[in-house]
Amino acid sequence: MGHSRAGASTVGNTADGSTRRGFVAGAAAVGGAAALGVGAGALPAAASAPGAADARRAEQTVAVLGGGVAGLTAAHELAERGFAVTVYERRALGGKARSMDVPDSAKGNRKPLPGEHGFRFIPGIYHNLPDTMRRIPFPGNANGVWDNLIAPREMSFARTGREDIRMPIPWPGHEPEQLTLDDIRRALTALLDTAFNLPAHEAAYFVNRALVFFTSCDERRDDDWESTPWWEFTRAERMSKDYQRILAIGVTRNIVATKAEEASTRTVGTLGEAFVLNALGQGADGPPDRILNAPTNEAWIDPWVDHLKSLGVEFRVGWTVRELGFGEGRVTKTVVEGPDGVRRDITADHYVQAMPVEHARRTWSAALKAADPQLARCDKLETDWMTGIQFYLTERPAVVKGHFNLIDSPWSLTGIAQAGHWPERDFPADYGDGVAVDCLSVDISEWDKPGILYGKTAKQCTREEVAKEVWAQLKAALNDTGRTVLSDTKLHSWFLDPGVDGLGTPNPTNEDQLLIHPVGTFHNRPSAATKIPNLFLSGDYVSVDIDLATMEGANASARQAVNALLKQAGSEHEPCTVTPLHRVPAIEALKRVDRTRYRLGLRNALDLG
Repeated sequence: MGHSRAGASTVGNTADGSTRRGFVAGAAAVGGAAALGVGAGALPAAASAPGAADARRAEQTVAVLGGGVAGLTAAHELAERGFAVTVYERRALGGKARSMDVPDSAKGNRKPLPGEHGFRFIPGIYHNLPDTMRRIPFPGNANGVWDNLIAPREMSFARTGREDIRMPIPWPGHEPEQLTLDDIRRALTALLDTAFNLPAHEAAYFVNRALVFFTSCDERRDDDWESTPWWEFTRAERMSKDYQRILAIGVTRNIVATKAEEASTRTVGTLGEAFVLNALGQGADGPPDRILNAPTNEAWIDPWVDHLKSLGVEFRVGWTVRELGFGEGRVTKTVVEGPDGVRRDITADHYVQAMPVEHARRTWSAALKAADPQLARCDKLETDWMTGIQFYLTERPAVVKGHFNLIDSPWSLTGIAQAGHWPERDFPADYGDGVAVDCLSVDISEWDKPGILYGKTAKQCTREEVAKEVWAQLKAALNDTGRTVLSDTKLHSWFLDPGVDGLGTPNPTNEDQLLIHPVGTFHNRPSAATKIPNLFLSGDYVSVDIDLATMEGANASARQAVNALLKQAGSEHEPCTVTPLHRVPAIEALKRVDRTRYRLGLRNALDLG
């Protein structure tokens, strides 16, 4: 799906790259060790300016390992509660959530063109992340950076060779898009085309399957549905192509950004249920679709970092975590490699590891994993590629005013034209060379299927071939019904996430992968608290109510990690609020009935098989 799964940071034993949703962060800490008089020995996590050293020595120190959404959230909550916090980040603060500068793209007094790992998407089902955003000051905003969220008016399923399905997103205060007579004709054509091609009995069956899940008790969800792929649960193999593309594949791509054939029904169903309730205005923080009104760093990450610095948080950017030292049942140190290439030991009272699972587990020794078996189970967690590419255009494209999903595209593309959603920005005046007027941000979800231009997978293509292939698939879906939406002559330039390397070679790599959710994943996700008393886990792979690798999951896991740390430290501070997904009382009553049936070995009362 097009919504960004950026959560934990990108700290790890890997090369510099980029994030989803400047290539290298300013290494503000390059001279940090020298300035502090620290050599290759121990680097205290609480090191600070001389004037604050005495005060910080009296506080409990926390080393936060990773500066993405999870790490910044943990630092935020801990700093508000009086802890001395130092954040270690390998590459750039914000992790996969940040925006970045396109190198050598600025002319005059303009900023560089904005690039990103993938577009941001902050739906109304999120509650924990918006709470944090409200607490990040922003000039002129009563509710902090939360006021920088805006709601797109519509979305679409862009069909190849058929009219696109265009759907408004109604919400209180919603201003419908102004449509021409041709827009209305096309919308009606698409609806009727879909209605006639999607058999009524298949639509009814899908609704029944949704209701079966909605009324399933937690035990059935955790057992039966966690072990059942969404493709099997929806009986997609027996259904029409439209059923498969729209309801089985399209839904999973939009909701969980994973393959319908493999995705856990528990994960897809849980998020689907939340989005349905959101659309009905139940337990929502806001509209089902929200995006930022400017590049992510301008609207969110930079103000956040500034606020954390004002709370006393210190940052070591360019420091890579190599190993967690372990002895006598505790983490004894963290081995980090500084920007100068020298390895140092850092010590703290507590450690919050806020790194992506593929990077975090490299730092765990066999002894550490033996001390807590849930760490060993993390080896079973799977990641996959979902990476963004931006196309800069010399005219605004006539696409839907919101996200579009190219459900027939071989590479499972989703995208959004961004400049129209940045009302306070004059794109050509503020960014680039003054010629580009918009940024078409596209996420590539499928990297292992052949494309339409070269017949190669995305991993087999060079970077240039990936750009040309994506552009061709965009045109195939958007220029297919007598209207030229994208023109080669209007393409200014493109930018592919530099975290992807080695494309077109036998061993391509991706520094910023996404946790995926094949069956069984739920049972291998660790808790924020570990059996090592001074180690706490935070990241989008940690077990939280939302059960999905998202920024919300990263934020919620950080709150859980902080709460576990507060308990372990004997702190008298109030714990963080962790808001679960909304539950409807009427549905909960039906779940209680299903719990009885489940314990008796009976299927759900609505389950027709």
